[in-house]
Amino acid sequence: MGLMQYARLGNTGLKVSRLCIGTMTFGTQADQAASHAILDACAEAGVDFIDTANVYPLGAEAPERGETERIVGRWLKGRRERFVLATKGGAVMGPLAWEGGCSRKHLLAAVDASLERLGTDYVDLYQLHRDDPETPLDETLEALDAIVRSGRARYVGVSNWPAWRVARALGRAEARGLAALATVQPRYNLLFRQPERDLVPLCVQDNLAMLCYNPLAGGLLTGKHLDLSKPDASGRFGAGGAAAMYKDRYWHEREFDAVATFVALAKEAGIAPARLAIAWVLAQAGVTCAIVGASRREQLEDSLAAAQTPLDAGLLARLDQLTREFRMGDAPR
Repeated sequence: MGLMQYARLGNTGLKVSRLCIGTMTFGTQADQAASHAILDACAEAGVDFIDTANVYPLGAEAPERGETERIVGRWLKGRRERFVLATKGGAVMGPLAWEGGCSRKHLLAAVDASLERLGTDYVDLYQLHRDDPETPLDETLEALDAIVRSGRARYVGVSNWPAWRVARALGRAEARGLAALATVQPRYNLLFRQPERDLVPLCVQDNLAMLCYNPLAGGLLTGKHLDLSKPDASGRFGAGGAAAMYKDRYWHEREFDAVATFVALAKEAGIAPARLAIAWVLAQAGVTCAIVGASRREQLEDSLAAAQTPLDAGLLARLDQLTREFRMGDAPR
């Protein structure tokens, strides 16, 4: 496999691999041995960017939340400095009223708990997993600033925030001299192009790194799901606590019709569908990296190859035409 590509993380001086390994299946669909094999394969391919979250594995009940960070931490032991490590906070982590959201109390407790599970004294990137409209934005930004100033994180970012909230956070941080957001982590793929309406232009204008998750639309863009009436019991749409969420996102006739045409186009181009889908994400304006996931090491081959798959203008134009409707949101149903 060719050399991995690297890109600057937005307006920072840090460079990261253009593929990032996402870990939300670690501890459910992938046990520790399988998870460590996946991390091994990514490291061998030059991936130096790992993304996790305190609430993972995805769909876990409260007692199991945090197991993914432990699995990652065990693998990182003895090689922490070779990797750029990102985690997230803000999710509900316990029964107490304050054990969720983006208050100062919860974020400072959450980052400490993540560091303990990960077996490190700092993360390179600490992200807010969801927006929390109930907490004053300045309080949240002050907490992130304290986390950076204490050395517990090198940079901070947000995930799943609407563009207007990101813009507001940038302005407040600048006005108050607080640590600025360096990254955003949106869901972005050929079947979900809504970020192009407002978030992508904001990121390009302000040089924020876009770390894009779900590049394969939960595996639908691999072409392996052929029957709308029968979700694969072992895949993202049939297994784990998040299956209902993934079905709601993508398991619809409109998406299946688009995927059928996409798979035919990929075959014509001589590129595996998974490889093409991720390469498309990497080719879009403002995108720093695509976050790829797996439940088995052998699933990674096409994903890892995507970083060395340039797409010509003609193919990009056809893909744009095929999926343009997904810019505007969900179809009425």
